[in-house]
Amino acid sequence: MALSVRVIPCLDVADGRVVKGVNFQNLRDAGDPVELAKRYFEQGADELTFLDVTATVDNRSTTYDVVRATAEQVFIPLTVGGGIRSVEDVSRLQANGADKVGVNSAAIARPALIAEIADRFGSQVLVLSLDVKRSERTESGFVVTTHGGRTETDLDALDWARQAIELGVGELLVNSIDADGTKAGFDLELIRIMRELSTVPVIASGGAGAVEHFPPAIAAGADAVLAASVFHNGELTIGQVKAAIAAEGMPVRA
Repeated sequence: MALSVRVIPCLDVADGRVVKGVNFQNLRDAGDPVELAKRYFEQGADELTFLDVTATVDNRSTTYDVVRATAEQVFIPLTVGGGIRSVEDVSRLQANGADKVGVNSAAIARPALIAEIADRFGSQVLVLSLDVKRSERTESGFVVTTHGGRTETDLDALDWARQAIELGVGELLVNSIDADGTKAGFDLELIRIMRELSTVPVIASGGAGAVEHFPPAIAAGADAVLAASVFHNGELTIGQVKAAIAAEGMPVRA
């Protein structure tokens, strides 16, 4: 493995506050996003991801404020997702300090959005956020969901990932709704099959609960590992996770 594995804290933001739940349900307050972002930067996070989980016109200005304030405090790549529907949204987020953007529901509704963003800004700024559930309705056994996992689409997760890569996404953020918030470990099967089909980096998300959960996700094919509640609650630090990864002979940034 030539490139260092990235460790990425995720901040799910609603109305200017970080929230966290289990399986995307029963969200509770987890702190101030700027303070948490600064803490993770100081701990050695490689990147940060902000997901606006209630992205509407009403609170979009709040997201811009949070992104701008965070970009002034931390100096690592910042990915922002939630409610991005146009190249103009991407331009505004970049103007406020975002390095990359994540698309999900709007891209499902109109796949051409992926090509429009990639053509204007480059694939390197575009992350496809995949909220995936196990399902017997699809050939692969995994279905794409929207609205925080509450609404199942008719899209096979693997088919959609392939299409999005062809349209120009630069990374796949693969979040297991089944594992999200459970702290029972990443969905290794899901990571493995996404790695097999993907020609772009794969970020594994959903289920991290202990340091020993991270190396298997990387062994399954993740280029980066993302977690939320274990960092927000102070159960783990970025340093502890990196030490566990390094102990397995996998490259991480010091």
